[in-house]
Amino acid sequence: MKFRLFPQETAGLELLASMAQQSMLGVQTLSEMFGAERADYEKLVDALTANDARTTEFRRTLLTRLRTSFVNPLPREDLLILSEWLSQAVGHLVAVGELIQLHRIDRLPSEAADMLDIVNRQAELTTAAMRGLTRLEDLEDYWADIVRLSKRAERTYRVWSANALRELSITQFARTVEVARSLLEAVHAFQSVAIQVGRIIVRES
Repeated sequence: MKFRLFPQETAGLELLASMAQQSMLGVQTLSEMFGAERADYEKLVDALTANDARTTEFRRTLLTRLRTSFVNPLPREDLLILSEWLSQAVGHLVAVGELIQLHRIDRLPSEAADMLDIVNRQAELTTAAMRGLTRLEDLEDYWADIVRLSKRAERTYRVWSANALRELSITQFARTVEVARSLLEAVHAFQSVAIQVGRIIVRES
């Protein structure tokens, strides 16, 4: 980490961590939804939407801080990019819940739970990473861990798609693959966060 002369405003990193934590809450809600009755879908989607709204509010607060703070621990552009990908991750989780509700999907295959576990682990690692951005030397394994999880999710997605194509009607296949794709997009959003962190590590070293 480069030596810095002035004290830093770390509230931006705390806001990024809060955004990442909203994704963890979103995963918890989806985990409930995977085993819920249709009658509970609306309540659970409302909870996901509330997570998304809080994430947006954290991002708005971050933008205000970036405009007004004197010294940030990282360039404003980096913090903005990280907030964008975190926001997208939460948005994709909302999409998963909405698709389950809209398509009235009662059951999802085991691959859905596997992918959700991956997203949850990515969210946990990312929340810790956002809190540790002042200690970049401690984050060298973060990027590798997220990429490894992303590759695992991509394999799971391919198995899910192949099984669905073989076992379901065309209509059912289209519906379930939409859900799978939204989960994979959440995985890729976290991967983009990690890639950006990797760029920061290389530049700041």
